[in-house]
Amino acid sequence: MSGLREAGKFAGLYALRDRRRRLLLIGAELQAEGLLEDRDDVMFLQLPELRTAVEAGADLRGTIAARRAEYERELRRRTVPVALLSDGTDVETLLPAPPSDGRSLNGMGAASGRVTGRARVVRDPSGAVVEPGEILVVPTTDPGWTPLFLTAGGLVAETGAVMAHGPTVAREYGIPAVICVPAATERIRTGELVTVDGAAGTVTLDH
Repeated sequence: MSGLREAGKFAGLYALRDRRRRLLLIGAELQAEGLLEDRDDVMFLQLPELRTAVEAGADLRGTIAARRAEYERELRRRTVPVALLSDGTDVETLLPAPPSDGRSLNGMGAASGRVTGRARVVRDPSGAVVEPGEILVVPTTDPGWTPLFLTAGGLVAETGAVMAHGPTVAREYGIPAVICVPAATERIRTGELVTVDGAAGTVTLDH
């Protein structure tokens, strides 16, 4: 039944697509009335706010501009917190740092096996090349990264989940993978010899 795990998400996207289409139509009308600079601005309003714009002609362009600026700042964020408290606190900043000898990075084992190889740090898969046996070190993955797995000897990722794309492909291809390794792309350098232990969830830097 594992093939059905995506069915709920697949079906839900149809409803979201329809809601988005309707909101953009409203946004286009408000733009024509001079209440929005762009129809997409409607996405920066909460539904009660949007209602005041539609029914009372409320000018919310200042609110939209502030939220768009915050959105654009967030787009420049290199890493996305795994979890946030309601006051915006990054949960990981509250956790004690795991003990480290300076050579070992701790994460979550996502594909079993142990391999040693040269690291290849890749932040964008476009045009990237991974030599056979190199350890792919990434911030995260999606289906666009799949060609790099063909030659990689192992995977180290800063984010992800056991059932996410990267670990799933790693298991299918039989390469060890460790995910949720904080700042892996900064602490590991291309060409550095590393050992990935998918069972222990560790990455060892062989200085």
